[in-house]
Amino acid sequence: MKKHIVIVGGGFAGINLIKSLVNDNRFRITLVDKNNYHFFPPLIYQVATSFIEASNISYPFRKMISNYKNVNFHMSSLVKVDHEHNILETDNGIVKYDYLVLALGTESNFFGMENVKNCALPMKTIDEALYLRNYMLLTLEEAARNRNIKAAQKLQNIVIAGGGPTGVELAGMIAEMGSYIAEKEYPEIKLHLSSIYLIDALPTLLSPMSKMAQEAAYEKLTKLGVKIILNVAVKDYVDGKVMLADGKTIETETLIWTSGVIGREVPGIPQESIGKGRRILVDAYNKVNGTANIYALGDISLQLTEEKYPKGHPQLAQVAIQHAKNLGKNFKRMEDKKALIPFEYNDKGSMAIISKFNAVVDLPKFSFKGFLAWLTWLFIHIIPLVSFSNKVRLAFNWLRLFITNNPSIRLILRPKKDTSGHSKF
Repeated sequence: MKKHIVIVGGGFAGINLIKSLVNDNRFRITLVDKNNYHFFPPLIYQVATSFIEASNISYPFRKMISNYKNVNFHMSSLVKVDHEHNILETDNGIVKYDYLVLALGTESNFFGMENVKNCALPMKTIDEALYLRNYMLLTLEEAARNRNIKAAQKLQNIVIAGGGPTGVELAGMIAEMGSYIAEKEYPEIKLHLSSIYLIDALPTLLSPMSKMAQEAAYEKLTKLGVKIILNVAVKDYVDGKVMLADGKTIETETLIWTSGVIGREVPGIPQESIGKGRRILVDAYNKVNGTANIYALGDISLQLTEEKYPKGHPQLAQVAIQHAKNLGKNFKRMEDKKALIPFEYNDKGSMAIISKFNAVVDLPKFSFKGFLAWLTWLFIHIIPLVSFSNKVRLAFNWLRLFITNNPSIRLILRPKKDTSGHSKF
């Protein structure tokens, strides 16, 4: 009998696990995801800022697996795990499994701030990135029409909460596009009224990276006109005002939230198997504590068994990819009655782009910045894309956009629903 492996989540972990088991006749694989496509999260900020199309970093699951004989796709959302009866409940039916792999990733963490949750703009999914793109373009149009100086300033102010790689990259992109595009295409807007704020509760930007990377990001963003506020947390967002922990406020209609993540909820997993940040506790083989045949990979998993990472592994794409490859080997070893291989993370470094021709790269033994780091960033972010056509399209688009400094996809697309609930344009 083929073992049925059900994978929930088609991100880095889910896709790489499929690749490690593809066409192995001992396994039947079902991929469960609420979307019908895989996408590349590190570049989602470029979708949100109208720099690239969503299709440049996305690829349909069914096309991806069309040549995989042992893989099926089930489009649905997880509702509950019944670990006693090996059943996954979804909003489109029940799926039985021999092994269940949870690779759902994370969602934005608003730290209990309901106003921020309801009014801020997160950027974790393609849907959220496209909504943010439309929102910022509509806000620019409103600012161009507004003759009230105070109201126009509020519309033009952008606050980004979170000074990690996403916040830094987003701030740099918006600042550069503002200088290249806004002055030329929005002559009605008085640019001296607009400000970009980057806020973080920690004392540095890019806190997990080297001091060189932190200082380079701070210096370059400051030159681009970004107002950086450190050691201060966002506490609330009321009536278009961002409330800071030090008592100060910033008036803005645009609060972009990149400040933290929390594991997605998985009802049915034993409560004692849930750790800090709602991550799922796993052993050295990524098996969920307190279960017999459920595994968790990537950002949602929390492994405390590796000596070098006593607080768990960083929530990075490389961890998810390495998790998946190791678990794929272990599934095969289980079938071969061989000893399993405990997971050990191989840190390959981290990087962030700050602006055009400027990035920072931290490798295990040294760090560097500037143009070479920028080229490295471009290369590393093209390689993991799923299809060759996506790689070529993105490379061509980047070349054109970095030469012209003027993306042409700033389209405000607003599908509406009719009374029957169907979308119309």
